[in-house]
Amino acid sequence: MTKKAISKKAKVLVVEESDSDAQARLEILKKMRIVIRAAQQHSLWIEKQCGVNGAQLWLMQELHEEPDSRVGELAKKLAIHQTTASNLLDGLEKRGYVSKMRDPKDQRVVRVSLTEEGMNVFLRSPRPARGLLPEALRQLDTEKIQELNSGLQGLLDSIDALDEGFALLPLPFTM
Repeated sequence: MTKKAISKKAKVLVVEESDSDAQARLEILKKMRIVIRAAQQHSLWIEKQCGVNGAQLWLMQELHEEPDSRVGELAKKLAIHQTTASNLLDGLEKRGYVSKMRDPKDQRVVRVSLTEEGMNVFLRSPRPARGLLPEALRQLDTEKIQELNSGLQGLLDSIDALDEGFALLPLPFTM
């Protein structure tokens, strides 16, 4: 057994760590690396196959399922900031894959749809269009989701300097 000092907000705690605890922590770290790298590889593969990044393809999936969506609705579905969704959509619009129109009833509202060219790109694109991590999470049952959420919250709680704003940004390799 080894002793490990952990500093948390000016308090120093001494935690007894068994060899099995240390090994379990290393196994978790390895699994996190596998998940992150699998998502990176999937995103790179998506971009190579269809020319759009993973986040843009996910937007296209949402537009395929619900044409004439509002930018705010799309941002909510992807759990990203509305400005980030707008930037991703601008890239798709420049390539002719989406069209934006002001809502005639409310000029403040912008509605977005796939163009015919965008629909063709989407239909030829690899799956899962929402990305590896969102699809994997959709396959977990309620109990596993709750366990994972609790475990990740515990991990976040043990990190001193966090920026909660990161939650609304896509992972860098999907941009």
